[in-house]
Amino acid sequence: MTQRAKIDTDGPEPGSPVIDAGAELDPVHPVAPPVRHRPEGLTAAEVAERVARGEVNDVPVRSSRSAADIVRANVFTRFNAIIGVLWVIMLVVAPIQDSLFGFVILANTGIGIVQELRAKKTLDGLAVIGEAKPTVRRDGVAARLSTSEIVLGDCVELGPGDKVVVDGVVAEADSLEIDESLLTGEADPVVKKPGDQVMSGSFVVAGGGAFTATKVGREAYAAQLAEEASRFTLVHSELRSGISTILKYVTWMMVPTAIGLVISQLVVKDTDLKESVARTVGGIVPMVPEGLVLLTSVAFAIGVIRLGRKQCLVQELPAIEGLARVDVVCLDKTGTLTEGGMDVTELRMLNGCDETYVREVLGALGASDPRPNASLQAIVNAYPDSGWTCTQALPFSSARKYSGAAFQEPDGTSSWLLGAPDVLLPDGDPVLDAIEDLNAQGLRVLLLARVTAALDDPEVAATARAAALVVLEQRLRPDAADTLAYFADQKVAAKVISGDNAVSVGAVAAKLGMPGADRAVDARRLPAERAEMATALDEGAVFGRVTPRQKRDMVGALQSHGHTVAMTGDGVNDVLALKDADIGVSMGSGSEATKAVAQIVLLNNSFATLPSVVAEGRRVIGNITRVATLFLTKTVYSVLLAILVVCSQVEYPFLPRHLTLLSTLTIGVPAFFLALAPNKERAKPHFVRRVMRYAIPAGLVAAATTFTTYLLARTHYSGDGALAAETSVATLTLFLVSLWVLAIIARPYTWWRVGLVATMGLGFLVVLVVPWLQDFFALKLVGTTMPWAAVAIAALGAAVLELAWRWVSRKVPAADESRPPQEA
Repeated sequence: MTQRAKIDTDGPEPGSPVIDAGAELDPVHPVAPPVRHRPEGLTAAEVAERVARGEVNDVPVRSSRSAADIVRANVFTRFNAIIGVLWVIMLVVAPIQDSLFGFVILANTGIGIVQELRAKKTLDGLAVIGEAKPTVRRDGVAARLSTSEIVLGDCVELGPGDKVVVDGVVAEADSLEIDESLLTGEADPVVKKPGDQVMSGSFVVAGGGAFTATKVGREAYAAQLAEEASRFTLVHSELRSGISTILKYVTWMMVPTAIGLVISQLVVKDTDLKESVARTVGGIVPMVPEGLVLLTSVAFAIGVIRLGRKQCLVQELPAIEGLARVDVVCLDKTGTLTEGGMDVTELRMLNGCDETYVREVLGALGASDPRPNASLQAIVNAYPDSGWTCTQALPFSSARKYSGAAFQEPDGTSSWLLGAPDVLLPDGDPVLDAIEDLNAQGLRVLLLARVTAALDDPEVAATARAAALVVLEQRLRPDAADTLAYFADQKVAAKVISGDNAVSVGAVAAKLGMPGADRAVDARRLPAERAEMATALDEGAVFGRVTPRQKRDMVGALQSHGHTVAMTGDGVNDVLALKDADIGVSMGSGSEATKAVAQIVLLNNSFATLPSVVAEGRRVIGNITRVATLFLTKTVYSVLLAILVVCSQVEYPFLPRHLTLLSTLTIGVPAFFLALAPNKERAKPHFVRRVMRYAIPAGLVAAATTFTTYLLARTHYSGDGALAAETSVATLTLFLVSLWVLAIIARPYTWWRVGLVATMGLGFLVVLVVPWLQDFFALKLVGTTMPWAAVAIAALGAAVLELAWRWVSRKVPAADESRPPQEA
């Protein structure tokens, strides 16, 4: 094996680099003495000294916000403040029955806090499992440590796929190539030599080495950029932003309506003050869709907990929603469709080479790389180390598709390349014909070739002379076929994008039953222009010989055609595409770089977990659309009733207790169950438009029928108990219309949905017939004429509502074609 370049530390020899581990620290902190790189790393005493000085990598936890932030976000909200003030007023002027809405808000807030804290615990636990664990040398021993245990001056080893977790200076380099694109935007890897700086957030694409940490914790470059951006957040999602937009408009409607209602009830009407205050509050409280934000948070939180049980780490919570909107998923073959391990099945000699000699060459090649990839590991397992001295190594790169090494053999020297045959051999070479047959069987083929040029010569491949073909068999993931079938059933287009030979990739995809696998495309023949590439990608399903930069371009091309793209992968060649995709999904066994940029990490390395993530996202979006329609129907009819009351100069028909009962039976309880029910329909865009399209007609019908019943009752009843009787029949009409809205939202019906609607109806009936509940909620139907009139008006309203619902569904623009929320 080649000797890595080192920095001598045994004395102040001329030209020996000295790494000042504290020179660029914040001047407020004490500056550490200069630290020379030592191959054996720091001693235990030196580590303890640095920990005592606070020179540790105390980076913030990526996955979650603090418990205090969760409590603050759930308690100190605009609507909680409004409800809180109204609750205090009601506790002073009215019976406890009219203050029930305040206790509901307390319960809702408590549920939200508990669920989010559970989600935080799940996220934090999974984040520890999936955390990067760099290899650090201390006291001459290399060990994997948590990133938070690294101290200033630590010697950190690097290998292909490793993420640079702190800033530092290169001390050892063995053909070390680092990709800094996540920091600089430049995709080309940078060759690093001893003395060069490395920045946290970059990652190794080829070679190996070690560096000495010069900046740790929040002083590190990437930590400064990512500390805020990587925190737990629910903000960046269409669902959350849509709800925020709705709440903003609701607030604008509430303020003038509430002012008018206050004036109407307290000034214009000459009624009892406490009664007027109670009815005024009764008009304001239902305008607030207080449970909508709660149920959205709970639905997301429960989604995180469910996925956490399946070893799925959601690093950015909106990724649950984002994957539900995906209509194209790009899959890297190796590590996704196939397992990481491979087996050598055949060694085929070329050009009369001696098999014994070739086996020795392969053994030496395997031993020359301290961190072999899956292909080379199969060779290591098959051929023992021949003991040759490696004088130069060329690590594997996804861009060039080959690796190499030069050896001092017992009888001389030789240089070899191992890589893709169609890259190392010229077009038309007869060997390629034989390889096509092997690729068609789904086998992976590597070419061993001897070269005469230096390994660092850009044209070294042109001097290659074929010596042997190494045939590898890939292990298919047992769950890959079912997962691909799931995506096909859900109308999510799957695109296999691999750096391997296109025919071989197509054969693997065909074994898994993937449509279009028989038309594999060599990515080297794809058009470079984005629009033309997007068209080719829409037509094809399997693509081989894709370079890392092409993967990124392909994701961008698909997005330019309006697709929402998810990208899965586990290797460093997938990082750029993962970063640019709408949703990046990494395997838990993947490189640290891929796990760092992915929004979702499958810690159990199971591709079959993806349908669960999709299902959770669809459940959240589809069900929140349902319950949002319920909540906003209440807001619409509450605002309209208040306006009608102000214009008509009559008493507001309801006390808070009436609307608390209605909200509980027609919104609160059913919404909780509907929000957590299974839902498989792919998410549609324009959340606000789709919800309001159904909430406004429903609110209009509910307000019109309720106020009509109220006005009729005012002409029918007279005497001291007239207002209570009028309120009771108006409540009956509003409940029946609201129950029909719930019945529409609950479609398509299942046994439990029918049972849910029936139970809510039965609950209201119990209140009407049990004497003490009649007294508690001030609901008592007087006579038979008006109660049956209320039922008839409600039935008419339900019929109008059904017609309006169907009419609105037919008027959905073609660009936003989707079924109504009950079917979404």
